[in-house]
Amino acid sequence: MSIYTAGFPAEYGRKMGGVVEINTKRETNAGLHGQFVLSGGSYDAAAGFGHVQDVWGKNTLGGTASGSMTSRYLNPVVPENFTNKGTTGDFSVRYERDFTEKDRLSATVRHELSRFLIPNELLQQDAGQMQNGDNFETLGAMSYQHIFSPVVLGTLAGMVRDNANNLYSNEDSTPILAFQHNYFREGYFKGTLSVHHDNQEWKGGVESDATFLHEQFNYRITDPDQSDDGAPNRLSFAEQRPDLEQSAFVEDLVRLGEWTVSAGLRWDHYQLLLNESAFSPRLSVGRYLPKANMVLHAAYDRVFQTPSFENILLSSSPQVASLNPRFLRLPVQPSKGNYYEGGLIKGFSEKLRVSVNFYRRDVRNFADDDQLLNTGVSYPIAFDKAVIYGAEGKLDVVQWGKLTGFVSYSYMVANAWFPVTGGLFLGDDAGNAETELAGHFPVSQDQRNTLRMRFKYELMPRLWVAGGLTFGSGLPFEYGGTEEMALSQYGPQVVGRLNFERGRVDPALAVSASLGADLIKSEKCVTRIQVDGDNLNSRLNVLDFGGLFSGNAIAPGRSVYARLSVSF
Repeated sequence: MSIYTAGFPAEYGRKMGGVVEINTKRETNAGLHGQFVLSGGSYDAAAGFGHVQDVWGKNTLGGTASGSMTSRYLNPVVPENFTNKGTTGDFSVRYERDFTEKDRLSATVRHELSRFLIPNELLQQDAGQMQNGDNFETLGAMSYQHIFSPVVLGTLAGMVRDNANNLYSNEDSTPILAFQHNYFREGYFKGTLSVHHDNQEWKGGVESDATFLHEQFNYRITDPDQSDDGAPNRLSFAEQRPDLEQSAFVEDLVRLGEWTVSAGLRWDHYQLLLNESAFSPRLSVGRYLPKANMVLHAAYDRVFQTPSFENILLSSSPQVASLNPRFLRLPVQPSKGNYYEGGLIKGFSEKLRVSVNFYRRDVRNFADDDQLLNTGVSYPIAFDKAVIYGAEGKLDVVQWGKLTGFVSYSYMVANAWFPVTGGLFLGDDAGNAETELAGHFPVSQDQRNTLRMRFKYELMPRLWVAGGLTFGSGLPFEYGGTEEMALSQYGPQVVGRLNFERGRVDPALAVSASLGADLIKSEKCVTRIQVDGDNLNSRLNVLDFGGLFSGNAIAPGRSVYARLSVSF
């Protein structure tokens, strides 16, 4: 698994904050193999997972199934964790065949679903609100790989999926009774060609994504005090439109002795409510200093990030102007940014590794999302610009006897500038969005200090223990009401963790511990049990607090989970 926060290959783009690239190792041993996992613990949590795969000749056939249930599906808005049950299911089948030593075909079919309740605030719980949502997705994917020569590889991949998201409300919902039925069908294609020559690795390709969006949303205001005078108490919206995106890229990775240079160019085209295209150059340089056992690196990335298409037709519709005709309604534009990063990685005696990074991101049309009251429904928005900068450091204990682990620290400053476009603002939020046409404010990424650590110690060959902690100095918030209003909605426990003078959530701290053992370990079977404890200090950690652009979120309390896995 590779995680990119800078130096992005030109192959990746469109919807990108960070990139996680996963390459799985194919099981080639003939016969039947599998894994079964059972887990459960606090918050009435229970989950099961099964994977079975058979390899014969040039064929590989596998299937997976999983399901889970919990009484804490979403981050609740109050400590009482009202109406927060959820269930999920996932089923898939995968087939691979090597037609020749140079040709491989793989196909996957997957169906997944989730059903859940939306957590209530105190006033909503007293009123008897019940809001629930669900999500269904069916996906089919296929890829074909051909080796033209020992140095040339070609790949074709395609995918089709259907997805539906729904929201329902009972008659006691407050301050809004909302219904949503959004669904889309997406068709995706990608073709790449890779060439390895001497000390260079070339790669180029094209991709096309066509998503046919259908949005249906309607609401009725049940508490008129939450809406502006003259704003309609009802809204009914239905629209459909295709989201068409195409791209092409070329990149080259060059190794010149102790230098490594990666350069690429990407072109993107986006057509939905707007028709835009952009070129994105990428460049990263690394230098290995063998005497110091150190790597120095620097990167520049130009990115073109298309907005989330969830509720984008409604958030950019002129029809929403009837909610507040004075508020400027413009389509949400793609984000365009310049990312800079530099740092070093140094090893010490093959036991310790230290990494330090400094970064800055300058973004126009900074993408974010707006939560619709407390419904779990979000709408894409974009601020005029944003500047994000900071530094991060990490100490890895690679292997010091029986001890492994890490300590990491990050410092981040993140500000966005008004005005904002998109979203669906009601009541005071609409007035605030209308008047905030200049100035800047810290966004929800602006946690100045974050500390994480976790260490694992092997007590004996088949028994280990681990522990760690997470600390965050607190995110900013901007609450439109008074402290008394917050007390009535969220209660004294939540309000007691807020600093209204600074506009910051109080610092969060969570201590964790784990114990694991291999009950059976042989060449044919491994049975492992693991017990994890989270937030053992039982602190009420408020992650985020409801404001103009964000919802409420409370981290889990003290909880314990157990996991049993059998692999064969």
